[in-house]
Amino acid sequence: MKYSKIGDVYTLDFDRYVSTLDSPAYLLNVEYNGEAGRACLVFLSNDGRRIIRLLDPTGHKPYFITDEPADEVLERKEITGDPSFEAVEEVIKVNPLTMQKVKLTKIVVKDPLAVKKLREHFASAWEAKIKYHNNYIYDNFLVPTMRIKVENVNHRPVLSIVKPSVDKQVLELVTKLFGNEHPEVYETSMGFLDYFEEMPPNPVKLAVDIEVYSPAKGKVPSPKHADLPVISIAFSASDGFKKVLVLARDVRFGEPTGEYPWEAEIEVFDSERAMILEAYRVMSNYPVVVTFNGDNFDLHYLYNRSINLGIERDKIPIRIARIEETKEVQARLESSIHIDLYKFFSNKAIKSYAFGNKYQEENLEAVSTALLGISKVAFEGNLGEKDLSLLVAYNYRDAEITLQLITFNNELVWKLMVLMARISRTGIEDICRRKISNWIQNMVFWESRKRNYLIVNKEDIQKFAKSTHTKAIIEGKKYAGALVIEPPIGVFFNVVVLDIASLYPSIIKKYNLSFETVDVDWCSNKYWIEDETGRKIHSVCRDRPGLMSVLVGILRDFRVFVYKKRAKDKSLPPEVQAWYDVVQKAIKVFINASYGVFGDEAFPLYSPAVAESVTAMGRRSFFSILSKAAELGVKILYGDTDSIFLWNPTQEQLGRLQEWVYNNLGLEIELDKVFTFIVFTGLKKNYLGRSSDGGIEIKGLIAKKKNTPDFLKNFFEEIIERMRVVSNPADLKEFEEWLRSEVKEKYVSLKRKEITLDQLTIRTGLTKKVEEYTKNTPPHVKAAIQLKNYGIHVGENDIIAYVKVKSKDGVKAIQLAKLADIDPDKYIENIRSSLEQLLEAIGLDWDSIIGTRVSDLLARSK
Repeated sequence: MKYSKIGDVYTLDFDRYVSTLDSPAYLLNVEYNGEAGRACLVFLSNDGRRIIRLLDPTGHKPYFITDEPADEVLERKEITGDPSFEAVEEVIKVNPLTMQKVKLTKIVVKDPLAVKKLREHFASAWEAKIKYHNNYIYDNFLVPTMRIKVENVNHRPVLSIVKPSVDKQVLELVTKLFGNEHPEVYETSMGFLDYFEEMPPNPVKLAVDIEVYSPAKGKVPSPKHADLPVISIAFSASDGFKKVLVLARDVRFGEPTGEYPWEAEIEVFDSERAMILEAYRVMSNYPVVVTFNGDNFDLHYLYNRSINLGIERDKIPIRIARIEETKEVQARLESSIHIDLYKFFSNKAIKSYAFGNKYQEENLEAVSTALLGISKVAFEGNLGEKDLSLLVAYNYRDAEITLQLITFNNELVWKLMVLMARISRTGIEDICRRKISNWIQNMVFWESRKRNYLIVNKEDIQKFAKSTHTKAIIEGKKYAGALVIEPPIGVFFNVVVLDIASLYPSIIKKYNLSFETVDVDWCSNKYWIEDETGRKIHSVCRDRPGLMSVLVGILRDFRVFVYKKRAKDKSLPPEVQAWYDVVQKAIKVFINASYGVFGDEAFPLYSPAVAESVTAMGRRSFFSILSKAAELGVKILYGDTDSIFLWNPTQEQLGRLQEWVYNNLGLEIELDKVFTFIVFTGLKKNYLGRSSDGGIEIKGLIAKKKNTPDFLKNFFEEIIERMRVVSNPADLKEFEEWLRSEVKEKYVSLKRKEITLDQLTIRTGLTKKVEEYTKNTPPHVKAAIQLKNYGIHVGENDIIAYVKVKSKDGVKAIQLAKLADIDPDKYIENIRSSLEQLLEAIGLDWDSIIGTRVSDLLARSK
């Protein structure tokens, strides 16, 4: 094996390839192999047990496009004399902003890195910033996670997608749905149908978690330096394999607790080196390795620890790469696909649209508790000093949770990833590591290649699109956003929430909104977008379907008219129903994020004119619905973007409103949820409600936040649990009395300093070295400086634990603090600021609760 060095990171080039595919296989990823100078296609074997790697058989090369004539390019020695220069080709492309064919020059090079270097020699360059592996997917019209075959066409190898068998009933439904649309829409819809009907690949998955010795509680070992020993490595696989590798140390193997994993095999090693090599052997047997934060910790640490231990690089199956634009670390494996669930669950679109914000934080404990109802193994003190049975239980639980997060609910998360890969045409590893704007970019770029469009730069779009016309309410925005109705203050019972189904996607489709249809000059058939005041703001072309309008419209129609209904069809086998339900969930993620990307300056097709047109038509539609609801006598409590909160409406009122919206606006308005009661604070996006199934929904009120002391987190959880049983005004009165009493008790306990230091501790991580905090000094950095002054080493990634005290710094590191140092008033202010809005909304007043009677009680106790 050979290595190439990128900065200070060594990458391992693979030598495990096949010459061709014997049979169609699921494509999972496309990579670039620097040693071979070719793309590498990563497939899953048909039995789901191993990875197959195939070097590009088509002769594809990196390139970029310029408008400089080919003969002039050939005369430029700085181009043709470069060692990476390969050739020039004349190409004909359609400029989507003018719909004219243009003759351009393709500069073909030998190495993707040469694209960045050579494009700087040209005044105009297109398609130069696209990652090579993505370009390869676009040019070969590949769809990751679909089955791919290699065919011989005119004596040349061609990669093609294997069409799945489609249920006759579904095909008839989709043909009827799109048959009368523009031919481009119909053809594109048939492609998406294949992606949705092909069942997902089912690889065997191995979850991995490591534990590293730490000399002190709260000190997070640095994966960059990897100077502390790995003390255990746990595995849990979907084929039933369960094992924990443990390093023998001067720590006894204590009496196992009830959380001990009796089902797992335990293997103890005298040598850390031998233990890590065994871990590599285990991982090499699985096609998909799953971690939770493996990029930034587990695999990253193992790689650098292996180097420190002197393990030969050809025995380390991990590659570490740093992404230039984001500075992020990626850990990839020689024999496996690496799925990092931390990055997947941190994706805002996944968190919001796929899981309804069920988890507030993105750490393993928060996600697993919210989605699985399973917590990590709890313990006090330093894990590295505990007996080995606790270490095994703790490590194994983390691996088991990681596996369950990708397999729970009939492999929901894995299937979501598969569908995201298909819709966006993105490799499965990038699905975990890229934002949804990258997914949408890949989808649009792939479809652009299919139509032979030049992939334009955002500067080209700005030349056509007019400036924005509406004024933003939110500071920093460039145009007016959604319409929001001011909520009241108080508690309301029997509140119904209506949702305008796919409002923005429906607008994008209905009004043909896309980056190449808004404010263009070439069009003969235009109409005007008007805001809610009737003012014309942008023109839209109707000569031909806009690309984004086509894609978003197709996805919306598939979800609304096909897969939401098929997912509820009891005549279908349960596994098919479950798959269709994931299909509609995945589509929801895409279409709900489709509007926002055009208002993001980082998006390659940035077009504020498109974004402004969408929100303007959204406000018009929303205002019309609110007006009709008021006309029907419905009491509107609150409204935001596409949701309307109605107080105790009748079924007749709801039915008439839904019928009017469909007939007059072409939109569907659905019953989203019913709240037994809801607490409004008078602020936008700020409420708490108990749904009819007993669930508690919190928006911006007392949701748990990072860096909150445990006593306050626990108090919040108590409040939420108490609110679950409130179903009528009498229950609410009882809750009010309980809350009044608890607030008093917390106040008195803090004043008397009866709450333990551990419960008052705030924990925050250092994101850089202490000396690099130059602009300001946050509380946890002040505590870190105190520790350094006492000779205690602290560094990047360390968790700093501190309490609030009466001193110049206002904080003290927990290792240096005593209960007598605590400043109770600062913690009391924490409670007050967190609960004051809730108290006011339910008719309680902080000052009346913490009044003279409580003060007298404290005085008598002294």
